[in-house]
Amino acid sequence: MRTLNNTAVLACAAIVLTVSACSDSSSEADPAGGAISLQNCGRTVSMKQPATAAITVNQGATESALAVGAGGRLAGTAYLDSAIAPQWADAYAEVPVLSDKYPTREAVLEKHPDLVAASYSSAFTDKTLGTQQSFADLGVATYVSPFACEDASTRPKSSWDAVAGENSDYGVLFGRTAEADEVNARMRATLADLTARSTGAGKTVLWWDSATDKPYVGAGQGGPQLVIEATGAKNIFADVPGNWADAGWESVLKADPDMIVLVDADWDTAEAKKKYLESDPALKDLKAVGTGSFVVIPFAEGTPGPRLIDGATKLSDAFAK
Repeated sequence: MRTLNNTAVLACAAIVLTVSACSDSSSEADPAGGAISLQNCGRTVSMKQPATAAITVNQGATESALAVGAGGRLAGTAYLDSAIAPQWADAYAEVPVLSDKYPTREAVLEKHPDLVAASYSSAFTDKTLGTQQSFADLGVATYVSPFACEDASTRPKSSWDAVAGENSDYGVLFGRTAEADEVNARMRATLADLTARSTGAGKTVLWWDSATDKPYVGAGQGGPQLVIEATGAKNIFADVPGNWADAGWESVLKADPDMIVLVDADWDTAEAKKKYLESDPALKDLKAVGTGSFVVIPFAEGTPGPRLIDGATKLSDAFAK
């Protein structure tokens, strides 16, 4: 599942090891488990208490909930791009799966949810689950990743602090703010270590998401760019706006990257992409192909959320070999 082309994030303070509740919006939670309220994509998410019967309809939303230990508060889930991270597999196995893709609106409402959370605004259209307002009319709260707000004006800039902000939002939504703080503290500590090591310094990277006629690549904003920057390397498409973008193989050949990230997703595997590079008459001469300088990163580890730091770690380790 792909996000919108522009990221939605809010830059707060500089990256430090202490935890901050940075977000694209302000949030409030009653420590006793009472009413909560936070701003999300220009809407106010309000509930009388933290969610106890939520439905997550994208992998990023699901793993964000599981990361803060809210598996027992999920009434259903849907739409994986690849396997759930091993650390959350057991918790995920306890959650009813409503659909391989977006579930029907009827399937969602049958679960009587108090919250429906999505990674992409495409979840809330008349062709999918229905609009956010239609859920609000039924008294059901909705949440969309700040990185994918439908209204571009509500998408703040990309930063690791913004990733922490979304993690914090999930802590508020499920009444597990301490757990969200722990997720962010681990992320910041790992990020500080990766930045200090800077194993990719002086190296260039192609982040290949999918497609062959016009490769769909990691551009200058969003998850792929944050991952590449964390290693000290340079994205060959850093000057292209957006999270991802259609590119040309001519540009790839001209840049001749040192490392190629092969995104692994159910709908476009890393192995298929590798075979394409190795068999194409021109692309097989890229130095990264010749030296086998590939790193496989699951789709979920290139999108903002609790697994983004794992993608940065994989790329850093690949450079260190």
